[in-house]
Amino acid sequence: MQKTKRQLSEKQKKAISAGAIGLFLLFTAAIFWFVGRPMLHMLGQPELFRDWVDGHGFWGRLAFIGMVVLQVFVAVIPGEPLEMAAGYAFGMAEGTLLCWTGAVLGSFLVFLFVRTWGMKAVEVFFPKEKIRSLRFLHRSPRRDALFFLIFLIPGTPKDLLSYVAGLTDMKAGTWLLISAVARLPSIITSTVGGDALGVQNYWFAAIVFGVTLGLSGLGLLIYRRICAAQQQKQGETPDECN
Repeated sequence: MQKTKRQLSEKQKKAISAGAIGLFLLFTAAIFWFVGRPMLHMLGQPELFRDWVDGHGFWGRLAFIGMVVLQVFVAVIPGEPLEMAAGYAFGMAEGTLLCWTGAVLGSFLVFLFVRTWGMKAVEVFFPKEKIRSLRFLHRSPRRDALFFLIFLIPGTPKDLLSYVAGLTDMKAGTWLLISAVARLPSIITSTVGGDALGVQNYWFAAIVFGVTLGLSGLGLLIYRRICAAQQQKQGETPDECN
């Protein structure tokens, strides 16, 4: 009888977990449809986006932070256009602050989300192959340093790392510090370029975006080398890190 009760309890927990994740996905889809989609449309029209921000004041800035948080959670929304738009609409300093706030908050919420709901929550957003390619981070004695290094490198899948971090036993405070510090350089490069576009300094903007693109490509290669080296060190067959 006790075994049956335990089995029913486990089934109920799974049903609750599935329902909670389903509700979250519906909520996320609704926010994207009613808030994110119009905002993304405006990102392609910088003057329209700047007018929208000016017209909404504090609430426009709060909505933008929410959009960055949503981007980190869903991960199918590219982060760079949001960061460039922030530089264009708010200037480099304020744009960086808003993007950084949203990115850090989003990374921390993802961490807590995965810590609560586990692997099933990650598989909703990423295929198992991508998750397995980073399993070395669970066992490495230098795990925290590796997370910081990979997060700091331009071009790495930072949103995926936020989900993987929640699967480890890393302390929440450690993750908050890593995401707060290591996200900053890539955000600054994008907002600086957006700010240059806003003041019509097109040559400088082109140089910034060109350098950023080059660093992102180099960073992606370094990231794949790190993954392969760590996997070989632990006796695993190197998988392709994407």
